[in-house]
Amino acid sequence: MNFTCYKFAVTNCDRKRYHWGLTPLVSFLKLYNLSVVFSIFIFTFAKTTIMTFDLIIPDTLWAVRYDGDEENAFYQAFEQWSDPIWLRDFFFQNKNDLNEHFKITNIDKAIYETIDNADRLQCLILDLALESNLEQVFRPLEPSRTGDVLLGKEKAKGEPVRHSSWLRIYAIKVGDSAYIITGGAIKLTATMQEREHTLAELQKMELVRNHLISEGVVDAEGFIDLLQTK
Repeated sequence: MNFTCYKFAVTNCDRKRYHWGLTPLVSFLKLYNLSVVFSIFIFTFAKTTIMTFDLIIPDTLWAVRYDGDEENAFYQAFEQWSDPIWLRDFFFQNKNDLNEHFKITNIDKAIYETIDNADRLQCLILDLALESNLEQVFRPLEPSRTGDVLLGKEKAKGEPVRHSSWLRIYAIKVGDSAYIITGGAIKLTATMQEREHTLAELQKMELVRNHLISEGVVDAEGFIDLLQTK
């Protein structure tokens, strides 16, 4: 299937600022691995730093811009995955996982595959968002989940080429074909809890989900109302 890639610059973004923290708290959790404490803390003290929501595709796709980040989570992930220098550093630091789980020892090969796969995944997500058909690419984060849940955690994977893709885009589903991108990662291990960078993405999903719940958001309409009233 061929996709026409619509890469939009975020100009007239639906950006609303919320005063609650991410960066220092994630660093604290990485240090002490206190996932339960973190969840309680975020839910209770949810308004101390700034977060914005960028509109990517009207009515179907938004992305979180975390405090201190120049770009939102969607575009930041794909910018990193198209940067050979960033990728070389990442795969060098994670070369043992790359070899153990994918039997790849050539970092240049991993870089090439990532750039190609990332371009395809970005095009796919944007094209399906325009068609209000994102369910074709997003799946429940938990393999055991068989149906929709309130503000479900979701993932989109790159297309398999010679092996399963290690690319992941993470999101909260707020309605039929309506998603808020919370982040992305190169996942080389079986579970997200095994490595710091994927654990951080798990925490981001929980952070955003808890905030939406605290604001009474249960669907896309409620999320849009939230943006318009803040």
